[in-house]
Amino acid sequence: MLVTPCPGLYYSTIAQDGIIYRLRIPGGIINHQQLLTIADIADNYGQKYINITNRANIQIREVHQEIDLPTLAKLQQLGLGSINYQIDHIRNIMTSPIAGIDSEEIINTLPFVEGWDNYITENSHLGELSAKFSICFDGKGAISLINQLNDITLLAEIINDQIYFRLYLSYGEKRQPPQDTGILFPVEKYLQVLGVLANTYLENIDITQQRKTRLREVINNIGLGEYLKSLNFLQPYPLQIASSENLTFRQQKHLGIHPQKQPGLYYLGVVLPLGKLETWQLRGLINVSQEYDHHLTNNFRLTPWQNLLITDIPGDKIREFNTEITNLGLTTNPKNIKSHLVACAGRKGCNSAHTEANIDALMLAEYLENKTNLTIDFPINIHFSGCSKSCAQHTEGDITLIGVTLAESEETTVNEPSYQIYICGRLLYECVSCYKIPYLMTKMLEVYQNQRFSYDESFREFTLRYTTDQLNQLLVN
Repeated sequence: MLVTPCPGLYYSTIAQDGIIYRLRIPGGIINHQQLLTIADIADNYGQKYINITNRANIQIREVHQEIDLPTLAKLQQLGLGSINYQIDHIRNIMTSPIAGIDSEEIINTLPFVEGWDNYITENSHLGELSAKFSICFDGKGAISLINQLNDITLLAEIINDQIYFRLYLSYGEKRQPPQDTGILFPVEKYLQVLGVLANTYLENIDITQQRKTRLREVINNIGLGEYLKSLNFLQPYPLQIASSENLTFRQQKHLGIHPQKQPGLYYLGVVLPLGKLETWQLRGLINVSQEYDHHLTNNFRLTPWQNLLITDIPGDKIREFNTEITNLGLTTNPKNIKSHLVACAGRKGCNSAHTEANIDALMLAEYLENKTNLTIDFPINIHFSGCSKSCAQHTEGDITLIGVTLAESEETTVNEPSYQIYICGRLLYECVSCYKIPYLMTKMLEVYQNQRFSYDESFREFTLRYTTDQLNQLLVN
């Protein structure tokens, strides 16, 4: 399998269908002018669309001519390209897409995102960090990101009326969510803590290697205690050890209509099928936003679930605004089959993929939408991945399809694109032809729809009542 580097802004990654550019959008916050400039680039260089990634980045794909230096300079001026190109490769900084407008959050994490982004920009030696070195700030609000696969996550806590960050680190088994270290520190010390952790990482890797060791592997090699030892230098602010807790993953309220903590204002979560947004739709969204308030220029947010939020909409305009979204060929309905459908670019967009995951996912969605006897009334996360790397979604899906190449057998003389199928992490089928996927998925959803205990029983809850063999038997009958 040919491994390709992740795309960036200052260097190009080439796929079968052209060059890929990625723009880091710290925290997913983006304004009208930035979006319009990106739309212009996608029109002039690409194929008149953009993609939102699972780290709230923007990708411009199918580019057949490298973006010129004046355009890159303009992106820098607009804050879309770092003034320190050496840190452009580092993964985007993540936080809740409703940070600052969430009535449940302990603290607004957007200033911390900005602060860390400025810090790595000003400290050029941090350009030696792994491209996958990832930081997440979680304000412990209505939308939790604690189960997202980040190297370091800082989760807000209140103890004796003082706000702390609790430190989570990724170590142990691959794809294991970040684990609670039990360490707390005052939020104002976040830059010192992150700086020390980043430097400790650099001290324990070979910075001359092109593909650097992941933080998880460093911690596994030297031990958690050794890695955390350097934090003792933060005196006279002693770290406090708190008991670990099991967090309940909250419902991701990133689609549909929701009130903000600012009185009289709402945000609207828009479904972008597989993260794709045509530039004419993007311009339409901006025009609609400006119709309701010409002063709104910073009210767009990208989500880690490849969707988009529009914020600060007056309550008396929200229904009308929602109708305008529908007129653009988009939806805000969280029960739409495409609302939790995830797929990577597939074989045309990535040399590692065995299957056309993106195309297969859309074909499935269209097939299910045309099944009049099938009602998807509870969100179901269906994840297509062209290979085992699962770049589009690192967390476990309700239904996960991993692309494989069907080995030659007596029945076939050619390789046929196929998938392994997992149900809530359990392997149900080893190899299913992509042409059989729509029928099998329909059968699976019909069984769930007809045999669940109640309308409130999720697909995950339903399947966990059965063993793998029992699930297999249900689908055979």
